[in-house]
Amino acid sequence: MEDVKVLDTSNVTFADQKSFHGNIPGQSCEICSKIFPSEPELLSHKEIHKTEKPFHCEICGKSFPSNVFLTTHRRTHTGEKPFPCGMCGKSFVNNSHLAIHKRIHTGEKPFQCEICGKSFTQNASLVIHVRSHTGEKPFKCDICGKYFVSNIILSRHRTIHTGERPFQCEICGKSFINNSKLVIHIRSHTGEKPCSCDVCGKCFVSNSSLAIHKRLHTGEKLLRCEICEKTFINNLKLVIHERRHTGEKPFRCEICGKDFIENSKLTIHQRRHSGEKPYVCEVCGKSYVNNSDLKTHERIHSGEKPFSCEICGKSFLYSSNLKRHGRIHTGENPFHCDICGKSFSDNSNLVVHKRRHTGELPHHCEICGKSFVSNSDLKTHERIHTGEKPFHCDICGKSFYVNSQLVVHKMMHAGENPYSCDICGKSFLTNSLLKAHKKIHSGEKPYHCEICGKAFLKNHDLKRHNQIHTGEKPYHCDICDKSFCKNSSLVVHKQIHTGEKSYLCDMCGKSFSRNFDLMSHKRRHTGEKPCACGVCGKSFVNNSDLNIHKRKHTGEKLFHCEICGKSFITSSLLKRHGRIHSGGKALKCET
Repeated sequence: MEDVKVLDTSNVTFADQKSFHGNIPGQSCEICSKIFPSEPELLSHKEIHKTEKPFHCEICGKSFPSNVFLTTHRRTHTGEKPFPCGMCGKSFVNNSHLAIHKRIHTGEKPFQCEICGKSFTQNASLVIHVRSHTGEKPFKCDICGKYFVSNIILSRHRTIHTGERPFQCEICGKSFINNSKLVIHIRSHTGEKPCSCDVCGKCFVSNSSLAIHKRLHTGEKLLRCEICEKTFINNLKLVIHERRHTGEKPFRCEICGKDFIENSKLTIHQRRHSGEKPYVCEVCGKSYVNNSDLKTHERIHSGEKPFSCEICGKSFLYSSNLKRHGRIHTGENPFHCDICGKSFSDNSNLVVHKRRHTGELPHHCEICGKSFVSNSDLKTHERIHTGEKPFHCDICGKSFYVNSQLVVHKMMHAGENPYSCDICGKSFLTNSLLKAHKKIHSGEKPYHCEICGKAFLKNHDLKRHNQIHTGEKPYHCDICDKSFCKNSSLVVHKQIHTGEKSYLCDMCGKSFSRNFDLMSHKRRHTGEKPCACGVCGKSFVNNSDLNIHKRKHTGEKLFHCEICGKSFITSSLLKRHGRIHSGGKALKCET
């Protein structure tokens, strides 16, 4: 027997069936009012109303009133789809499903709503649509009492109570409550986006996503929040938004008990417990718990920075970074320290700042055990161990641990000193150098040595001074094993082995291993002696010579002979004295 073409008019309260169906001829069922194109099809349909169902499926036991319905049902077990579409090749279990499908290709929508004029490819869709006008919801959930416009939606709803997800992805194992959701999910693996926008050409994995997107072009926002009047392009977004007003979080993590506004957030959260990171970067192999994090990461490789400042044009990877940057223009610092009152443009900087009050150092180096207030400080520190210097000068090729060092370095090439002292007019590369300089005018030395009481302008100088007392020299030369208090001294020392002297005097041609030495040398040409002694007024070409001179006034002698205990103002005087003990032989580096 041929498959039956059903024109279902049940539950449609129209006075004139003919106006509803247009000029479609047919036979009407006196029991349910469904219309059929021919009498044989009507007779086949009437089998449904019989209480007797003598045809049984030998696989699942389900019963049917006629052999036609049983035959169609069996195909759900066997997967047989004997009715192929001649246009796209897609196959169906019966001819009526094929006929409905063909209307997608032809654009035919013969079933029109009398109220709003919207048309549909099949009568069942029209019936459900009409209920959106009448408010009728005839299908009730026997568990929670909620009503629905169709049995299909009710069946889908019931899976929330049962937890049943019978449709599983063969690629990743994820399960879904219905096959349509599985089909859309599989497209995330294949990259298929068959639904394209006829306005801008953008493609989407599903028609529903396309429909939502099209509202961006039309400006249509149909759904309004009754509390704040914000509008949304689909009901799901409205429901999720309303939970922010009510505080409702219906999705709970069974592991830690944390609640979430929407199920997708719970799914992502649960991956943090399981360690699952299903979204993998094809460039570097790094994995992420959700697709949005992967898309953001991929911008690092592509160089894309989609968030631009409307004031200065600077672009950013993240919208949060743009928002933070915007506060530079507005001067807004909404985050205040309740200890000292200092304000910050974003909360993360406030959190790090507070740790300086509490002394908390939660980020630890696994190599040396040193601790830091922030993860970014730790990452920068780790480069000392790895030797990584990812920031390169495009002028001279020199590399740096952090970008701020590169920025300062480039100012040296440009001759730029943007920070000026309002007392003496001297200019500096960085604001921190200017602040340190101003302490010379004020005489302020806030950092005191707990052992000898000596005071310093900068904390860095105090730390370096403390190494004199401890004898600590943590920076070792891998060529001659000589040790140094600071890394910069080690770098300069290594240039003795390599012979490298990259700083050249443009007056006499003499070369130096450090820029500091070049600057001091140039002052010998110009006669400039900017560093004056506050006691006797004598001037010097650099600060280190001034500090040595000051020891004559204070009597301070930091360098002690380990053999006889005699003390000296400078290390060079100690070395000269050492020759007395060594028989006049200077101690040389063996290299």
